[in-house]
Amino acid sequence: MNTLRLTVAQATIRFLKHQYCERDGVREKFFAGCFGIFGHGNLAGIGQALQENPSFKYYQSRNEQAMVHTAVAYARAKNRLQAFVCTSSIGPGATNMLTGAALATINRLPVLLLPGDLFATRTVSPVLQQLESEHSQDISVNDCFKPVSRYWDRINRPEQLLTSLPEAMRVLTSPAETGAVTLAMPQDVQAEAYDFPRSFFAERVWLIPRLRADQSSLRKAAEWISNCKEPLLISGGGTIYSEATEMLSRFADASGIAVAETQAGKGSLHWEHPLSLGAIGVTGTPGANLIAKDADLVIGVGTRYSDFTTMSKTAFQNPNVRFININVASFDSYKHNALALTGDAKVTLQELLPLMKKQTSPRYKANIVAHHGDWDKEVYAIYEPEKGSSDALSQGEVIGIVNNASAPKDVVVSAAGSLPGDLHKLWRARDPKSYHVEYGYSCMGYEIAGGLGVKLAQPDREVFVMVGDGSYLMMSQEILTAIQERIKLIIILIDNHGFASIGSLSRSLGCEGFGTSYRYRGKDGQLSGDHLAIDFVANATSLGAQVMSANTRTQLLNALDKAKQDSRLTLIVVPTDTTVKVSEYAPWWDVPVAEVSTMNAVQTAREIYEIAKRQEQPYFKPADDEAKVKEAAQP
Repeated sequence: MNTLRLTVAQATIRFLKHQYCERDGVREKFFAGCFGIFGHGNLAGIGQALQENPSFKYYQSRNEQAMVHTAVAYARAKNRLQAFVCTSSIGPGATNMLTGAALATINRLPVLLLPGDLFATRTVSPVLQQLESEHSQDISVNDCFKPVSRYWDRINRPEQLLTSLPEAMRVLTSPAETGAVTLAMPQDVQAEAYDFPRSFFAERVWLIPRLRADQSSLRKAAEWISNCKEPLLISGGGTIYSEATEMLSRFADASGIAVAETQAGKGSLHWEHPLSLGAIGVTGTPGANLIAKDADLVIGVGTRYSDFTTMSKTAFQNPNVRFININVASFDSYKHNALALTGDAKVTLQELLPLMKKQTSPRYKANIVAHHGDWDKEVYAIYEPEKGSSDALSQGEVIGIVNNASAPKDVVVSAAGSLPGDLHKLWRARDPKSYHVEYGYSCMGYEIAGGLGVKLAQPDREVFVMVGDGSYLMMSQEILTAIQERIKLIIILIDNHGFASIGSLSRSLGCEGFGTSYRYRGKDGQLSGDHLAIDFVANATSLGAQVMSANTRTQLLNALDKAKQDSRLTLIVVPTDTTVKVSEYAPWWDVPVAEVSTMNAVQTAREIYEIAKRQEQPYFKPADDEAKVKEAAQP
C-alpha cells in the first residue's frame, strides 16, 4: 500500500513531525511541539491527533495569545531555526491568537497557527461561535488572520493538505518571508479521513541558504565606505538571526566603523567593544545619536528601520547622507533609497571585508572611543547612584542590580512600557542572545510568556523576566504554565502604580498622564484618588510561585541570590521611585499633538511638535548619483 488512511488532523501532525531545517550543515527538527487550548473546534481533530502522537510534544497554556507569544520567543531564541505549532478552537480561541500572529509577523519570526473553523459542509450552520455574513458563506473570524499572516489558507478538502503544508513550510523556513502562517481548519474536515500518499510523510529537510549579494553592488559599497568620513553601522535583529555577530566584530575592527544597535540587534557587539555606541534612536545613547546626526554613510545590517531607530526620520541630518543596507529581504534592503545588498548578513559582511581599502581616521575613532567611555561612566552612575534621604530604588538602579547579578549568557526578557527604553540604553549585553526585548509590536503581556519560550529554547541559561505592573496584570497566568512544566524563571515585577511609559508620554504631550495611573475614583468623579492597593505577593503566590518583596538595594540583591540558588520559579516585587527617570538623549518620536485644545499644556506641546517635525527627512535623494540630483534641482 502506497497510501495511509488518516484524518486531516492526523495527517497534519504526522507531516509536521517529519520536517527538518538545515543551515551550515547543522540539521534539526523544525517543530519543537504544539501549544494548544481545546474546544469543540479542534478537540476531536487536532487534539485527538496530538493524543495519539505523544512524540510530538503537547504543551498546555492558559491563554491563546500567550501561547503564541511563548512560541515566538522560542523561535527568536533559536534564531528562527525551530518553531512551535499553536492550535485553538473556533471563535474566541482563534481570535485570541490574532495579537500573537501580528507580533510574529512584525518581528519576522516563524509560528504555525492551526485555528479551528466553521463546518465546511455548512449543513449545520450557524454553529456555536460562528460569525455569519449575509454577503458570503465563505467567511469566518479566521479571515481576520489574513493581514497579519505571511501565508494563509483554509483547508476545505483533505487533499488540499498536499499543497498547503509544503507552502506553509516554505514560508516558515524562509529568512526573508517568515512570520505567522495560518491554516484555518474546519472542524468537520479535521476529522475527515483520506488516503494520503506515504511519500508525503517522508522526512524533508528545508535548506536555509545564505543568500549572497550582487558582486557589483558589493564593490560599489566598498567604494562608498572608503570615501566616507563619518560612517555609522546600525545592527538589527537580522545580524543575530544570521549568527553574524562574530563577523560584525571583525568588520568593525577592520574598518574602524562604529556600531549602534536596534532593540532586536542589541547584543550584536559586546558592550565593552571600544567601537560600540550601544542603543540608537528614541531610546538611544547620546553618542550613538550624535554620530547618527552627522553621519555621511549609514550601513544598516539586518534592520527594518523602525521609527524608534530613525527617530521618525530625524536621526540622520547630514544633507549628503547615503545608505547601504544589508538585508536578506529586498523589502528592507531598498529602504531609504539605499544601495541594496540583498543577502545574508554573515556572508555579505564576510565578502565585503576584503574589499575594504582603508580604515576610518584616527580623529573619528578617538571620538567614538570617547563617546563609549562617557556612556560607560553614565551607566555606572545610574547603576549605583549616590543615595539621599530615600532608599527607594529607581528603575535604572534595578536594571543595574539585575544586570550585575546575571551571568554573561543569562537572558533578560521584557517587552512594553518604560522598561524597554531603559533596558535598551542601560543593559550591558555580553552575549548575542542575552537581550530579548520584544519591541517590534511592544506587546504588553508578552514578558512572562516570552520568558517561558526563551527558557524552553535555552534551558541552560538563567532567564530574568523584567515586567511592569501594567503588563503583569494583563497576562500573569503563564506563571502557572511554567510551574506546570517545572520551568524556572526569575521574574522582577516593577511596581510603579500603572502605565509609567505612556504616562510620561502623555505628560510630554500636555495631557497630564490622563488615564495612566492605577487610582481609585475620587470625589471629583475622576480616577484621581489614592493608588490601588494591589497585593502582588498574594497574587503570584496563589499561582504557585515563590514570591519575595524587595524595597531596598540589599533586599533585592539578597532576593536575586536566593532565586538563583533555587530551582523554582521566583517572582520578586520591587516598588520603584517613579520620580527618578533615566534621561532621554535628544530623542524625537512623531506622536501627533492635538492641533487645537483649550489646555495650555497641549497648546505648548503642539508648538514644540511643529518645530520638531520640520526635521523629518524623506531620504528621496538617489545617493549614488549626486550629479543628477544637482542637475534636477536646476530651474
